[in-house]
Amino acid sequence: MTPDDVVPVAITRRSGFDESVHFGAVVGLGPDGSIEFAAGNPGALVFPRSSNKPMQAVAMVRAGLSLPPDLLALVCASHDGTDEHLHAARRILASAGLTEDALANTPSMPLDVTTAQRVVRDGGGPTRLQMNCSGKHSGMVATCVCNGWAHDASYLSFDHPLQVAITSVIGELADEPHAHIGVDGCGAPAHVMSLLGLARSFRAIATGAAGDAGTAVYEAMTSNPVMVGGVSRDVTQFMQHVPGLMAKDGADGVFAAALPDGRAVALKIADGGDRARPPVMVAALHALGIDVARVAPLVEQTLLGHGRPVGTVRSIVP
Repeated sequence: MTPDDVVPVAITRRSGFDESVHFGAVVGLGPDGSIEFAAGNPGALVFPRSSNKPMQAVAMVRAGLSLPPDLLALVCASHDGTDEHLHAARRILASAGLTEDALANTPSMPLDVTTAQRVVRDGGGPTRLQMNCSGKHSGMVATCVCNGWAHDASYLSFDHPLQVAITSVIGELADEPHAHIGVDGCGAPAHVMSLLGLARSFRAIATGAAGDAGTAVYEAMTSNPVMVGGVSRDVTQFMQHVPGLMAKDGADGVFAAALPDGRAVALKIADGGDRARPPVMVAALHALGIDVARVAPLVEQTLLGHGRPVGTVRSIVP
């Protein structure tokens, strides 16, 4: 993403005065897959970061990963690290005869503050299982086992058969070749694509165009939204309160969503901040004619002054 790709997309207002302007790019697709609106450059190249997880999961399912919906949802997740999430990750690993020692992702504390505080009180620290990507990594090593591929730390290498399969599927769903591959925060390959390609990928999964594997991923995510994030996470709130919506957040200000009727949104906040993501997503979905009345108040970004609400973040697009 370059400075020329972005425009103002949201404003933070504190105590009746506009305090900050958030820049970014947004693209919305209509039911037929054409661009219905855009703010900024829809061709802007971005790291979708964890918004790539549904596409990675499609590749894993096509490669033979077979899990019940709640566990497949965790493969797509950036989870909070609660007991429910960790139990699910262990179940994925156990299905392949593995333990958390098989994981090669970066150790971390749980995202959920209450759970992280408990870990500290109990004398614990960062672990691979607690890290928000452990569901994806559990799915990756389980996929390796069912194919007879190496499931040591080499499963994170760009040229490992698992990652080669994922790269191929990502290009197919985005309907464009990847522009670059870097390293994500968890250690897995991170693909670069256009914002439009990200929206197309989500549309392909939600509409069934990605085949049976895509349908399995869509149904897993939409039927288990708490597994995908957590009880209070905005990605979970969107899926719980916009019927049929598949959504996934990504680090550094990325968000993508799609419905089975073909409508889809992808957005990136330019500076990588997350505060503007929910209101811009609400506005983008509304612009596509999607009912956001139930979710909008739940994901409102409230500013505090001396512990009291004094302002909000509002979208100014599309």
